[in-house]
Amino acid sequence: MLYWLGSVLENAWGPFRLLSSHFFLGGIGFVLSGLLTWKLLPGLAEKYCPRDRGRAHAVDASKSQGKPTGAGIIFIPMFLLIQLLVLPLSWEIVGVLFLTLLACIFGFLDDNSSDAWGEYIKGAIDLGIGVAAAMIISRFAPVEIWLPFTKKGLALDPIIYTPLAVIWIWIAINATNCTDGVDGLSGTLSSMAFLSLGGLLYFVLGHVEMSSYLLVPHYNDGATYGILALSMAGTLAGYLWHNAHPSSLLMGDAGSRAMGFLLGILVLKCGNPFLSLIVAGVLLVNGGTGLLKVALLRFFKISIFKDIRFPLHDHARKNMNWSTPQVLVRFSLIQMSLTLTLMVLLLKLR
Repeated sequence: MLYWLGSVLENAWGPFRLLSSHFFLGGIGFVLSGLLTWKLLPGLAEKYCPRDRGRAHAVDASKSQGKPTGAGIIFIPMFLLIQLLVLPLSWEIVGVLFLTLLACIFGFLDDNSSDAWGEYIKGAIDLGIGVAAAMIISRFAPVEIWLPFTKKGLALDPIIYTPLAVIWIWIAINATNCTDGVDGLSGTLSSMAFLSLGGLLYFVLGHVEMSSYLLVPHYNDGATYGILALSMAGTLAGYLWHNAHPSSLLMGDAGSRAMGFLLGILVLKCGNPFLSLIVAGVLLVNGGTGLLKVALLRFFKISIFKDIRFPLHDHARKNMNWSTPQVLVRFSLIQMSLTLTLMVLLLKLR
């Protein structure tokens, strides 16, 4: 809405040009999303969200019992409303926002259910959302991706790109969900990923001169998705104010599944699959290795990592005697170091 108003009113008064500036809209999206979430979330969560029942076999699960959970059903719609205000809308963007809301709603239905949904049901829902998203992103046309250490791109036929995109979205949703078990951990790691992706999409991939200088593709909608990423980072900043150890509320599947879905979409829009490891490597390893262990054991009867608890944050707390703040700070420091080092290598060694 603001972008449209800026383009209409700039001839009447010059400063209205700001409303059509992606940089300005990204800042507004970050600030409004953060302030709205910070101010309204606690009261609404206390009134409308179910109470956490604890997780079987999780470390310190009893400390979460009784806290409002499923807070994502509040802060994700807030985030989406802000996007309607600040984003230049297109059918693709609308489709992505709608699927984000679906991921949130299905997650909340699980949070609010007296009997937790089975893994196969949740997996099938995630798969369906992934298929719809991949089709929206590919538009049934070849999609070009770019790779490290080379200037050449690779055009993937939609028959190949779509299933690969679906697999990645499914992994992103579930790895993010599995990481949600330590106060502030999932939100902090995800906010770091969204800030990194937002900066890359706006300042590099969405910028004609900078993308040309760094020999990477330029995407016309890169800056638009950069606004979305920055707004999600702002939303998580408002949430983390209340989720910092010791937390007063929890995001639940309603937040983590929608968050993981958006993370998957933004990596796809960057056009480089290796960015998933660069901006969210710790999150993926923390949650994804547990998924791998369960899958190998259940479907192939192969047992690996017998002496390691999953998610890895539980192993750090139970077997390595790390406190919750130590897990958060150390995991975040590892991710920060990975992002800063590998991002430079990705963009400069070509």
